[in-house]
Amino acid sequence: MPVYRLEGVTPVVDPTAYVHPTAVLIGDVIIGPHCYVGPNASLRGDFGRLILKEGANLQDNCVMHGFPDTDTVVEVDGHIGHGAILHGCRVERNAMVGMNAVVMDGAVIGEESIVAANAFVKAGFECPPRSLMVGSPAKVLRTLSDDEVKWKSEGTHEYQVLTRRCLASIELCEPLTEVEADRPRVSASEVKPKYRS
Repeated sequence: MPVYRLEGVTPVVDPTAYVHPTAVLIGDVIIGPHCYVGPNASLRGDFGRLILKEGANLQDNCVMHGFPDTDTVVEVDGHIGHGAILHGCRVERNAMVGMNAVVMDGAVIGEESIVAANAFVKAGFECPPRSLMVGSPAKVLRTLSDDEVKWKSEGTHEYQVLTRRCLASIELCEPLTEVEADRPRVSASEVKPKYRS
């Protein structure tokens, strides 16, 4: 993975975390235990500090950045969906930011909340715990049910399992030229999309 020290500040990656080789870490970045950082994620700690706490995931094409002297934080078991942007915000414990959502400076996503895909959370907005936030600008639609929080937690657990799977078996290789007979599948999960549960 491309890791860059900036002005003497070196990114930190816990040995139990998995960071894809195409992710970029610059400067003041701290990746905690059992975290997953997906392909092409960009963590630019060239102004503020970026922190992923234990068990958090930051998926493909996500961006983390912030203003000088700020911390952009994903707390324990935070879940950041594909293509999301976090800028100078805090995502609290067991909360999720959906695909292509944007969370701006000073915003706080309350614990066990979900920010819907494509939502835009404006600067300084704070949502209470267990909120479902939707829209642009995002608004609290309702309180999440126990079942919805359980579903989110199961999805995050699958990324923690994926972290271990990648640490154990991912390897660079050449593609095959044709599909082999009895082609295996990668490990299946019991977690299903919410629309099918």
